[in-house]
Order: sequence, then structure tokens, then C-alpha cells
Amino acid sequence: MSLKDKVMSEGLKLAGHPAIAGLLQDERFMKLVMTALSVPGKLTELSEDQKANLLRLLGAAPQRDVDDLKRAVRSLESEVTRLRSR
Repeated sequence: MSLKDKVMSEGLKLAGHPAIAGLLQDERFMKLVMTALSVPGKLTELSEDQKANLLRLLGAAPQRDVDDLKRAVRSLESEVTRLRSR
């Protein structure tokens, strides 16, 4: 069982408790929970943005450009091989 599954399972158990059920009806608490759940995605997005900014500052090519160049080189290599075999 993954950590996420375990947390969900325990959360559902707690949701049945009367004290917790009252909290779940509080709009402020639910907003806090939703904000907390969105943190991992925001951190990933932030780190991706920071990585892109650093690469841009260093003058490095984006990964998609590198991938495009690799495809072009493979295509040219196969073309050279084909022409040599004639």
C-alpha cells in the first residue's frame, strides 16, 4: 500500500469521527486542506520553472531542441549509409 493510499484510508476513517466531521464542514479548514494538497504540484512547477530559467541563463539548449537534433542526426546518418550502399 502506497503512502498516498494509507493517508487516504486513514483520512476516511477520521472523517467519520464527530470532531473531525465538524472540521470538514468548516470552509476555512477545507481551504487549508486544499492548499496543503496543492503544495507538491506547485513545488514541482516551481522547480521546473527554476530549472528552465537556469538553463536559459547558461545558454543551454532546451531538451526538445536536443531531441530534435538527435533525430536529425539519426536521419542523416541513415541517409549517408543508404547513399554509400549505392
